[in-house]
Parts: sequence; structure tokens; C-alpha cells
Amino acid sequence: MRVVAAMSGGVDSAVAAARAKEAGHDVTGIHLALSRNPRSYRSGARGCCTIEDANDARRAADVIDIPFYVWDLSERFHEDVVEDFLDEYAAGRTPNPCLRCNEKIKFAAVLDRALALGFEGVVTGHYARLVPGADGEPPALHRAVDAGKDQSYVLGVLTADQLRGALFPLGGTTKDEVRVEAARRGLSVAQKPDSHDICFIADGDPGGWLSEKLGDRAPNEGGPIVDDVTGEELGRHDGTYRFTVGQRRGLRIGRPAPDGRPRFVLDIEPVSATVRVGPREALGVDGLEAVAPRWCGAPLTAPLTGTVQLRAHGEEHSATVHPDGERVLVDLHEPAAGIAPGQAVVVYDGTRVVGSATITSTRRVEVGAR
Repeated sequence: MRVVAAMSGGVDSAVAAARAKEAGHDVTGIHLALSRNPRSYRSGARGCCTIEDANDARRAADVIDIPFYVWDLSERFHEDVVEDFLDEYAAGRTPNPCLRCNEKIKFAAVLDRALALGFEGVVTGHYARLVPGADGEPPALHRAVDAGKDQSYVLGVLTADQLRGALFPLGGTTKDEVRVEAARRGLSVAQKPDSHDICFIADGDPGGWLSEKLGDRAPNEGGPIVDDVTGEELGRHDGTYRFTVGQRRGLRIGRPAPDGRPRFVLDIEPVSATVRVGPREALGVDGLEAVAPRWCGAPLTAPLTGTVQLRAHGEEHSATVHPDGERVLVDLHEPAAGIAPGQAVVVYDGTRVVGSATITSTRRVEVGAR
């Protein structure tokens, strides 16, 4: 196959490109320029979006001996990922920008451009597995062998057609094995640290970044922090966009809650500028509703008892999933804590990814009802 390898400048994408070439594919390396001024997002060699990363990707392509180009997707990235992030926080929701980037950039914009240029697919360094389908069926997306590095959650937005054009060479390998292989291949990024922060927030402070970027779009400039148990005002805040459900730190509670116990964010109300807080046990939810499902294969048409994952690095939860047109209803068999609207629920049948949807509301467990 004639493929492009998306090279972030990190060790995973470099080894993925090398493996694709070794497997006999005609590989061209590409690095995505996601900002016209990379320094405006994040500085330092962290594995995504910086000048250093572009240079690391180019050096890796030279070692692998493949052509290398930089594709400018900065406008598309800003519109589809950064602006979406701003809009979601302004509305009191908690988005996942990495999931949105995979959906809109790496497997929409990149794949579309690659196909238009005569390529047949896109290689990435994601830790996930593709199991070939039978009789022309699309491949099935599965969890990676390395559970600690599995990235199938952020790929749960991919459609069957997008999976046909995807290659994930690292799905059957552990991270340690990838680093050893990178060193053996002479890749200078062999021991480069992984990236964990949001790539477009340079200092790792989402609240401060949102305060600067939202401007007139900020839903409010402050309001009360209200105890969900007593209705008392415990403090004041500088903007609801600075909070997410489940948060404990930075609440600025001026006086202790009546029972003296720690408080966590339970609900965010941008219109009234109210942040509601309560005890840890009040975070539990046993059901949720999600919209805009994206199926990795045939759409789910009947209830499925399997598992769901509610955060990129979260645990699996046993659940029954009910498809309902453009909605998905999920009954959790055991309560989960701190689930926020805007997050994605990704549905699994064993290790196979069935699809994903965006959470719009949750059903809280009554305190003392467990």
C-alpha cells in the first residue's frame, strides 16, 4: 500500500512508520503543523505540536529513509478542536480534545487529503489493534495488548470507512518494546518522554488559558459556590468555565462545609453562574444519556451488555447499552464517579470497540441509596 505516516515527533509514530516501511508499504512521512506559531501552543520537546517535535519527526524520517513533508492544518485544527474546546467549556461541559483531534484531523482531514493525493491509508502510532474483517467487511477495532498504553478510547470516534484506511502497527507491542526497538533502529527519540498535557495549552493551566481566550464568550465572570446538601453559599468563583465535575482542588471555599467533609464539584450551571458542590459519595452515577453516536462498524440496533469506558485513562465499567436512534442510554451495573457532560462514552464488546457517543446528562445515585 502507498500510505502516509503521521509523525508527531515522538517515539511511537517513528517506530510505526519504520514498521510500515519494513512491512513493504510505500511510506511517506508527514508532520502536522497545527499552529502557524507553534510556540503559541506549547514549548519544549513533549511529543506534539512544537518546533522541536517537527525537527524530531524530520530526523526520524531521515533515519527510516522515507520522504517527509509538513502539512499545514492549523486553520482546521483551530476551528475543529480549539474552538470546540472553548465552546464546550463555556457551556459547562468537559470535552476531550484528543478524541476530537482524532475524529476531525487525523482521520478526517489527513485521510481525506491522503486519498485525494493517491495514497491508500494513514499510519499512526496509536496503541490499538485492527482485526481484519471477513468477506470484504471493514476491520474491527480492538484494545491494544499493552493495557497501560491502550488508546482505543480516543479512536472510538472512527467510522468503518475510516478504519479501512488506518494502520496501527503498535497494537500488539508494549511501550517498553517500542523504546528498545527505537534505540535499535538508531532513532534519537527512543527515550523521549510521552506527552500528557493538552497540546494547545502552553503552561498546562486550562483555567487561565480559557480566561484569556474566551473573552466575550465567557458565560459569566463569577458566581456562588453552593453546597448541594444544605443550599448554603460556601464561597465565590471567577467563572464556571474554570470547573469540571469531580474537581476538588481550587474550589475557593471560604468556610468549611457544615459537616466538615471535603467537597467536590457536582454540577456546573453557566446561566446562573452557580457551581454546586457536595460530598464524594454524591458524585456517583448509575446511568447516562449520550448523543451523536459514531459506530466503528454496523450501528448498534439492540441492547448490548458489555463494558464502557468514560475517560481516556479510566477503568472499564460493566454496563448495558441501549441504542435509541440518535441517542444512547447506558445503565451502569456499578456506580461510576465524577462523570461530566461533554465526555465521551466508548462502548466495548470484550476487547472490540463498538462505538462512542457524547455524554449529555447523567443519573446520579441518591446518597445513602447504595
